[in-house]
Amino acid sequence: MQVCLFLIGASDARPLADIGELQRAASAVAGLRRLIVHEPIAGQHDARIAAPHDAPSCVLQWYFDGLTLLEAALDADGAVMRALQAGMREQSSPAQAFTQQVMAVRKYAPSHASVAPQHEPRCTYLVAYEGVAQDFNAWLTHYLEHHRPLMLQLPALRELEVYTRIDSRSALPFAPANAMQRNKVVFDDASALTDALASPIRDAMRRDFHALPPYSGATPHFAMHSIYGNLAAY
Repeated sequence: MQVCLFLIGASDARPLADIGELQRAASAVAGLRRLIVHEPIAGQHDARIAAPHDAPSCVLQWYFDGLTLLEAALDADGAVMRALQAGMREQSSPAQAFTQQVMAVRKYAPSHASVAPQHEPRCTYLVAYEGVAQDFNAWLTHYLEHHRPLMLQLPALRELEVYTRIDSRSALPFAPANAMQRNKVVFDDASALTDALASPIRDAMRRDFHALPPYSGATPHFAMHSIYGNLAAY
């Protein structure tokens, strides 16, 4: 199972000055399989959820094939930090720019999705479950067995991933995030996302959400423009 480092940009910051430099520097990160840069998309894309006013300035996803490889890149002056500095240029207060969380990755391919890896920009709906489930095992079981199959039916869906938190160590100078779970659905563009979120499948997903085992906490949803780094084969 792959692991992913989420670096979540503060909503009041713009930490990335040069995505191209970030991607070029990231090619030197040993073991890095994929880097995705997400930037917020303005406007209302989900008629069932109000457009957020606190979207992160960016979200970076760094994928590795194992936790040992990921942790080796997270020294205070290590490869990930050097890549960030290349992308941030001279911007100050890097420690305030991000929060960080390492999570396990579950990947699911829609039956209608293209098989070849994609490097073209896409549109992603990122969701975080920031609270606490009364019984996480029951929550995750229901989510994977009932909610995930509904998500896979969203029209024009290209990718689906579900993430669960794991313990890890990091010397990066960023505060920890501690979402219980995250997920993302990916589409070709913002129009496809908006259409999918207006579909009957979305109604079924909302009904199933209310059928999940007891959970309390925020569930922010963010529409993002996603830029894929041209790294090792995914």
